[in-house]
Amino acid sequence: MKRILLVVPLLMLILLGSCKNDDNGPEAELVPPRLLSEVAAEDDEELQEFLKSHFYNYEDFEEPIDPGFDMIVRIDTIAGDNADKRPLWEDVQTESAIVESSNFGLDDGEEIEHTLYYVVVRDGVGGSPTFADNTVLQYEGSLLNGDAFDAANSPVNQYLSGNLIPGYAMGVENFNAGEGPFDNGDGTVSFEDYGIGILFIPSGLGYFDRPPLGSGIPSYEPLIFKIDLLSFEPDTDFDGDGIPSILEDLNGDGDLNNDNTDEDTEPLGVFLANHNDTDDDADGIPTREEIDIDEEGNVTFRDTDGDGIWDHLDNDN
Repeated sequence: MKRILLVVPLLMLILLGSCKNDDNGPEAELVPPRLLSEVAAEDDEELQEFLKSHFYNYEDFEEPIDPGFDMIVRIDTIAGDNADKRPLWEDVQTESAIVESSNFGLDDGEEIEHTLYYVVVRDGVGGSPTFADNTVLQYEGSLLNGDAFDAANSPVNQYLSGNLIPGYAMGVENFNAGEGPFDNGDGTVSFEDYGIGILFIPSGLGYFDRPPLGSGIPSYEPLIFKIDLLSFEPDTDFDGDGIPSILEDLNGDGDLNNDNTDEDTEPLGVFLANHNDTDDDADGIPTREEIDIDEEGNVTFRDTDGDGIWDHLDNDN
């Protein structure tokens, strides 16, 4: 089971009513976030109900695929003319993760299991990325009611350990990429035989009580993402320091953003996790100069002073 440590901004409390002053005016009421356990149970019930009452256009993806088909996933309700359709529930797979309530500014010490649901619509012919890889994909994000809040209808680069919700990165790892890019000769590129899938994300692996301003996403809202995974960069080295980002997950928890060797020496207000820091120990020597890389790109770590700490993480070696 994965332990997800979601990096979030400071807790924002919602003000209901007007402010109270010293003349016995109306009193302001501070409403804290809801319990993570309560929301998780509600989200899971809502997601299961959705998956059992909706279907996607699976028949369009059955071989042989119509050459004119646009390869777009469409979700609809099982009713009327669609009453005999196969529910998403029969195709869905799951992945579990433990989420800590402290990630959302709560001090109740809850650690709650969350279930991510996903459907592999079409297998890609390539490999699968890790949470530390850079990807090229297309996507559409929507609410359960079908309202879209974000989309990329042409290929975009997404680093899965960047500023993304945890459930998104978890889910994309379950899909396979395709082949390409192929130059179309007109300034555009195309990809073939790429993986297509759908993610169903509970709010505890999404935005919980703090969706982006102006996004149209309500608090505590489960999300759907349709994904076309076109390509990815294996062993992505995000900061270019010579170490693949996945090797900078020092505590092995699947979160690169809480591994910061030189946090104590960084200036106030600066937080550069190791996967985004070219000098991981802040000793003035670039990380790339404190490791060995052979002709095949394999990395060997040094421990010059024999203290059990690799040179690139040891500022007194």
